[in-house]
Amino acid sequence: MVSSSVTRRNFLQAAGMGAAAVWTPKAVKGYTRTEMSKFASGGPLEVGISKWDLDTPTLLVDLDKFEQNLKTMQTTVARNGIASRPHAKTHKCPAIARLQIDSGSVGICTAKVHEAQALFEHGVEQLLCTHANVTPYKIRQAMNLRKRCKSFIQAVDTEQNARELAEAAREAGILADVVVDVDPGGHRTGITAGAPALALAQLVDQLPTLRLRGLLCYDGASQHVHGFEKRKAQTLNTMEASAETCLLMKRAGLNTEIFSGGGTGSYNIDHETSGFTDVQVGSYVFMDAQYLAIGSVDNGEVYSDFAPSLTILTTVVNAQHEGVATADAGAKACTINQPYPIVMGETGISYTGRSDEFGKIVYDNPSRVYKVGEKLELIVSHCDPVVNLYDEIYGIRNDRVEVIWPIAARGYSYSS
Repeated sequence: MVSSSVTRRNFLQAAGMGAAAVWTPKAVKGYTRTEMSKFASGGPLEVGISKWDLDTPTLLVDLDKFEQNLKTMQTTVARNGIASRPHAKTHKCPAIARLQIDSGSVGICTAKVHEAQALFEHGVEQLLCTHANVTPYKIRQAMNLRKRCKSFIQAVDTEQNARELAEAAREAGILADVVVDVDPGGHRTGITAGAPALALAQLVDQLPTLRLRGLLCYDGASQHVHGFEKRKAQTLNTMEASAETCLLMKRAGLNTEIFSGGGTGSYNIDHETSGFTDVQVGSYVFMDAQYLAIGSVDNGEVYSDFAPSLTILTTVVNAQHEGVATADAGAKACTINQPYPIVMGETGISYTGRSDEFGKIVYDNPSRVYKVGEKLELIVSHCDPVVNLYDEIYGIRNDRVEVIWPIAARGYSYSS
């Protein structure tokens, strides 16, 4: 964990000082994706290529920071008596999912069944699809996956959907594992807590082709609340109804082995919810500008629990005008999410005004000025949609490419 004495600006500057201190030569090779794939042979590169030689824009992950983030998460949840069940919607990457499981996570969440399929096809089996599949096609896909993946679990939030799942499971000749999705109050997905959720759980328990495994409740609205104490109060208050639902289910003799929810913003809070078993953390592996601004236990200005490991490498393509420059990472590389990306390791430099193809660098008493052809790293605005724009992530250690991870579930965000 980063010291609480730092300010947000100093923290971000320190986080990227390694990048800022590296001299970037003018004659940079700029390897393309095709060229890089020739270097990779299913594992770490035999010869480490400098990250500054990669073509841009491209997506990087600092492996030292990434691994420390994994360790911090697992140490904390273990100390608090719960588990982690990370959400793959953040990284969509089987290699990262396997590392999360190897580090102690009890499973992997997916937002959509197609994400689960992509991960399973790359060796990930402990899968929980957190949203209901409601169309006949998606239901068939889920049952086909359950046939092959014995540990696949899916969510349900209506009695009609439960009966549809049961009929599809009967046709497929399987017993399908199901959790009840409980609405935390945001009315996005999930059944109302209390008696409606209990009735649905009882129905699932009675249907012969479904097996009830518990419940989940994702309180997304609390994850980015600024200030730890305010975030804690909102999280615990919001989760009261689902905790009461869990207790009702237990009293009715129903299975509550899974009570999953929460996220990166509440990972060190959720254990205080009665009956809670595991937290659906996602962004902690990468971090982004949105999360960095919410504050932590010891630092009200910056969320310093986890280091920003994910960056976009971009090249300056125009520097002929005073006070500004242009780089090649625009909306198609960065998304249009707010706040804007943060220039890693520098001060007095903002990255704004993104068009489709280009980003605008604005100087205000900057720590340096970039020349055409020089490269810089950006801490992303919101990691989930940014990752979905790329085919692979370059794992970097000591400024060298150590591994290339395919983003196998990229684009698999089909609706139900």
